[in-house]
Amino acid sequence: MPRPHRIRRVRPSMIATVFLLLPLSFAAPPAVAAPAPQLSLVAAAASVTIDRFPDEPVFLDLGTNMVAGSRPFEIRVKRTSYRDPIVATQVVRPGVTRRLPAGLVEDFGGFSDFLHLTLTDAAGAKVVDRDQVFCPNAWETVRVRPDAPPTSPYPQLCGTNPFTIGSVWGIQAGWAVNTSMGDFDAFVDLPDGSYTAKVRVNQPYPQVFGIPPAQSAATIKVTIRTVDSPFGGAATADTPGRAASSQADAPRPAARPAGRATVPAAPRPDLRPLPAWGIGVIGPEEAGVPATGPQQYLAFNANVWNAGPSPLVVDGFRRPGTLLMDAYQYFFDTSGHQVGWAPTGTLEYDQRDGHEHWHFTDFARYRLLTADNQVAVRSQKESFCLAPTDAIDLTVRGANWKPFITDLHTACGGSSAIAIRETLDTGWGDTYSQFLPGQSFDITNVPNGTYSIEVVANPDHRLYERSTSNNRSLRKVILGGTRGHRTVTVPPYQGIDAP
Repeated sequence: MPRPHRIRRVRPSMIATVFLLLPLSFAAPPAVAAPAPQLSLVAAAASVTIDRFPDEPVFLDLGTNMVAGSRPFEIRVKRTSYRDPIVATQVVRPGVTRRLPAGLVEDFGGFSDFLHLTLTDAAGAKVVDRDQVFCPNAWETVRVRPDAPPTSPYPQLCGTNPFTIGSVWGIQAGWAVNTSMGDFDAFVDLPDGSYTAKVRVNQPYPQVFGIPPAQSAATIKVTIRTVDSPFGGAATADTPGRAASSQADAPRPAARPAGRATVPAAPRPDLRPLPAWGIGVIGPEEAGVPATGPQQYLAFNANVWNAGPSPLVVDGFRRPGTLLMDAYQYFFDTSGHQVGWAPTGTLEYDQRDGHEHWHFTDFARYRLLTADNQVAVRSQKESFCLAPTDAIDLTVRGANWKPFITDLHTACGGSSAIAIRETLDTGWGDTYSQFLPGQSFDITNVPNGTYSIEVVANPDHRLYERSTSNNRSLRKVILGGTRGHRTVTVPPYQGIDAP
């Protein structure tokens, strides 16, 4: 079956899982040439297409984000007792605080009336005109500046319990929070069509937090459409040529690393492919392709894992006006400090049904080889959303027993993302089942005989590893039967009978 955890959908019935974030130590970011605004409103793209299911409301994920500048944006919210008013204090920098104006924060759910959204239809009529709460602790948060700290210490939820006494809200320096994810009023009932969204930060927030006028408003062209596919995305940024805007109109939300790339003599990941398993013959419907004859396909599971001792951490930063991100690999010492970075290719947004998220390119390669190592069939699967799906060996040095409790974790991201992070923690592997179109091997016309399923990790050596001598695995298979009635026999692998 396809991997459901890789499919990003937003529906009214969706239940968000909140992970506890444990702060890690990190190296101080290098000085920037000019101080960035304390907060900025940034749109991921000048136009978005929002898919929704028949007879369901629209989730208005416009791809707008609040981005923190060169220092963390941190607010302490507290009341002395239930009878006392809530007091909000901003931590300007360590040891320096200031009390926010009375009445600016009225509860623990976030800044009320922080944003104003106006949505007009093609005729210019307003169909949405409302204020929006903003919770800095929304669960959709990501690093957007490569020299920013690698982790964020802040929670991913603003308080909703009526008996809350105190809370901390924050956006890490150089990080962004999607403004739609914490807004439960973002579901609206609108017909399909073309719209224009205007989002602005309401006063007095720009004045209080120093948000420049040019960075406190955004305009986004919106297309709403109904889709029947169960894999419809929440918000799809338009492709060049399809978009109403041009590359010149699109913002540049994420800076690239400055200075020279540094690949230090620090611990590195060690990527190793497991032998294929779950091998079987399937038909075109299971392979996700139209039936045009007696096609048959060889499906299998493939896993590449990280033997460590360091996690694989890849950040992607979006190119303006495109569905591409520049990818950078980061390196950490044994204490968790970020000590270097290097460019490592690209990430691309996969718009096909069943994907609809960002993939790192050239992470692995799958081929069916003949007995004399000639390529019989090559899988079209070449890009991946990296994530720890299987614990392979948690006894190796540096293994992380709970990879989901820090924000060194994967966010495959929708196409409205301005940046994402994909990781593979030490001791964990990433399994893909080859059931989506183009991934399994078409064996319709492959002769009977003995073959090997080859899985190669990091085939183009884009990623920096401890060793590349262990990046290839082979699993023997024997094809038989007749056209339309193919069979496969899978001998045990080193005594493990796991066909």
